[in-house]
Order: sequence, then C-alpha cells, then structure tokens
Amino acid sequence: MSTAAAVTTGTAPVTDLASSAPTGEILAVCRVHALLPDAGPVGVTAIDKRPVTGPVKVRRLGLYADLQADRANHGGEEQAVYAYGQDDADWWAGELGRDVPPGLFGENLRVEGIPVTEAVVGERWAVGTALLEVTQPRTPCSTFARRLGEDRWVKRFTVANRTGAYLRVVQHGELRAGDAVTVCYRPEHGVTLADWFGGWSGRGADPERAAGRARRRHPRRPGHRRPPQADGVLADARHVPHAHHRAARPHDR
Repeated sequence: MSTAAAVTTGTAPVTDLASSAPTGEILAVCRVHALLPDAGPVGVTAIDKRPVTGPVKVRRLGLYADLQADRANHGGEEQAVYAYGQDDADWWAGELGRDVPPGLFGENLRVEGIPVTEAVVGERWAVGTALLEVTQPRTPCSTFARRLGEDRWVKRFTVANRTGAYLRVVQHGELRAGDAVTVCYRPEHGVTLADWFGGWSGRGADPERAAGRARRRHPRRPGHRRPPQADGVLADARHVPHAHHRAARPHDR
C-alpha cells in the first residue's frame, strides 16, 4: 500500500486524528467503460464503470475521462466521486449469490479498511495527492436497478442502508489503486451517511426526493465546517435540534 502524499487539509480537525487517523486503501479506481443503452429518459447510462491501471487525475468534477450521462441527477461538484466499501460489497455478494466486482455499483473508488457508509458527513480523506470530502449518501435509482437486474432493487438497497459515499474534490491531484485513504478531518457533529439515509428511509421518505433536496441546497461556503447537508434534514432525521441552523425543507423534484 502506497503512502498518501502530503495534502493541505484546509481546516484544522475538530478532534485529534494525528495519532490514530483511520486509514484504508483504494482497491480499485474505476471510470466509465462504455455508454450502455438504457430505458430511462436519457436513453443511455454511464454506470458501467471498470477498474483502470496507473494514476488517474481527479479534478473539480471527478476523475479524468469519467462522465455521467444523466447530468440532471448525477455528477456535479457534490457528487464528483463515488466510493463504495469492500465490506459492503462482500455483504451484497452474500445476499445476491454472486460477485460484486469493483465498478458494478457504478463507483469510482472501491475502498477497503474504512467503513464508508459510516463516514461522517463533511469528513475529509487524503488519497494520493488529492483531498476529498464526504458530502452525501448514494440514493438508488431506476437506472441502478436496471443495471443490477435484481427484483425490487431500489427498496432492497434502501433498506440495507449500505449506500457508499459521494465526495467532492477539495484539492485536485492524482490517485491510483493501492493508495492509502487517510481520514484527516472529521467534524464534531458526528452525523454519518447511515444516519442521514436511515433517518429518511426509516420515515418512509423517498430517497430520490431527499437527494433532490440535497442538490438544491445553497453552494458551500469556503471554510464552512458543517456541510450544508448536515443541517436541517440530518438534525430532523436524528431528532436533534440545531439552535443555530435553519431547518431544511424537502423539495419536490
């Protein structure tokens, strides 16, 4: 496993992670292999991601040479990179009775050693020479269901609450399979992706509607320690009042 190059975290950690920073490894870096025909409104999908070798540049909107076919609902700065944990992939392999190789879920990064869905919203990962920030959970859509070909996939993925993590790119750089993933900053609010997604789905909310609400939030402010997604909807999901933040309201798509 290679050692991540030095990066600028951009903000001091709320808790001291220097001596016990959680560290994992990138097992695979994946990007689009081919556009596939799809029954959705766009007509094609870029969910077919497959591992690539060598260093891959990561910029504001994601990995170099990767793309999203449905840009109204996928991609953008808040969903620039999608990571999925090997532990969750192994769990799904047992449930589905088949392998879940890197890229099958449309992820860019297959990660080992860090429980990705338990990442705190707003925590930052040093990977290679890049710095990434956890923004939101992945919400299952009909394209994902068609990709898997499994009955009632959207509901099954929702109930399992093994969402993986979307990340934004804080610092451009390069990464590759074998690079270390070091959690170099973790906000003190403690709200995980599983908390967020479980709070919505446990109340019978439509996860796609929740994702639409998240995409409509105001742009992030430089140096803003608590990410916009952690306010309002997350506080409501955990029934924790936030005295200093206006509660967010879900929007219709």
